[in-house]
Amino acid sequence: MTTNRTGARSAEVDVIRRRGPERTGVRDAVAVEDPLEIRLAEVPIAVTMRTPGDDHDLVRGFLLTEAILLDPAEIAGMEHVDGSRLTVRLRDDIQLQAEQFQRNMFVSSSCGVCGKASIEQVELMARRPPAFSVSQDVLAHLTDQLRDRQPVFDQTGGLHAAGLFDVHGRLLAVREDVGRHNAVDKAIGAAVKESWPLPPSLLVVSGRQSFEIVQKAAMAGIGGVVGVSAPSSLAVELAEKLGMLLVGFARGEGFNVYAGEERLTSGAA
Repeated sequence: MTTNRTGARSAEVDVIRRRGPERTGVRDAVAVEDPLEIRLAEVPIAVTMRTPGDDHDLVRGFLLTEAILLDPAEIAGMEHVDGSRLTVRLRDDIQLQAEQFQRNMFVSSSCGVCGKASIEQVELMARRPPAFSVSQDVLAHLTDQLRDRQPVFDQTGGLHAAGLFDVHGRLLAVREDVGRHNAVDKAIGAAVKESWPLPPSLLVVSGRQSFEIVQKAAMAGIGGVVGVSAPSSLAVELAEKLGMLLVGFARGEGFNVYAGEERLTSGAA
């Protein structure tokens, strides 16, 4: 199998298409997955497998949702060393020991490392969301709005998406990536360029809601997570402890509320 790599978010590959007895050679588009080394000053702190594009948003969101930084304004600048490494420069008054944040492993493009022991730590470090409510009518259409903004998924069928919406259903940011948590970091990193702290908002994801997805939302002060698939048990437990809204199987007019039903109101926004 050969690929045609251009540095874009998708690549063409040779595919054998089988339809019953028929065998046809075709070219097809697949999502690109490449490593990105994140460097704090000159210290490598993580390597994530991501879809190229929106790397600055990805790293900004990663640093906030991993509690490495507390404010996006602490970043003085970011530069690509090359296509696979990005260096973050902090303001002169921000002093960090970058080595303490080093990960001695790759960050998976599908999920991170989590467990029950992590919930207490998240409770201590999470940004408590402001009081908010959202109407059932607004919430019911958020996943449809997200789906309408997935151009690379339409091309490849291989990317996840994450979007931030305010409680009136207005889009704040949307991003795609081969990794669920990368898409979340990209969307958060894009949104905080415009506003920090974030306004009352919801994170909407194209798949399941894992512990790490809810954790990242909590670290950014986002009040709820909505997805088209199911949450995990740890995600439900964390959302309950933090008073977050957690909604799964949100498709069309129907959805399941796993935590935070008191945040919902009936009728329009």
